[in-house]
Amino acid sequence: MRSATVPPPRSPRLGRGWYLTAVLSAVLAVGMCLLGWRQAEQADRIGAHPVRVDGVVTQLPTGGGSYSTVSYRAAGQPHTAAALPLADGTKVGDAVCLEHAADDPGAVRICGDTYPQPVGVGLARISVPVAGLLFLVCVLRIRRHRRAVAIRTGQGRFATTVALAAGALPDGMPAITQGKRSRRKRRAGGRRGLH
Repeated sequence: MRSATVPPPRSPRLGRGWYLTAVLSAVLAVGMCLLGWRQAEQADRIGAHPVRVDGVVTQLPTGGGSYSTVSYRAAGQPHTAAALPLADGTKVGDAVCLEHAADDPGAVRICGDTYPQPVGVGLARISVPVAGLLFLVCVLRIRRHRRAVAIRTGQGRFATTVALAAGALPDGMPAITQGKRSRRKRRAGGRRGLH
């Protein structure tokens, strides 16, 4: 009669979605931080030495990912600004007051606005904390799962330390110190014999 073998319990697997969500939320948080930083940096440069110019609306957003564009001249060179927040009712060909940085004509905003693209700053303010919180939740979930698997399989830190200690010291700690003590006794005995 053959004895039945019981397979070892399988450790539960954590779905790849947790890892993917952690990576994507970290990328989103970093990307939005960079977007917000760039908008703030451009706003500071424009605010330090603003130069006013007149621009002309050349395109309006029509949906489907298109942006508004405004053409203007700075230092005798033609420039185009995209995705500026235009007022409601603006038409193609309307004049728009713009401010650009004296040292960088490409850093431009609508007169009176703080940021070149305020929508990007608002989006960064909302999405960075949300993405950071989501990343933290995913990391905590992954760590908790790994800890549970390590405990189930007996590979926790304490179990590993005990296993290494037991393997390295099969005869126990006194076996190592015994040799040192015996050498000390021998040396001490030899010195006594010389006196």
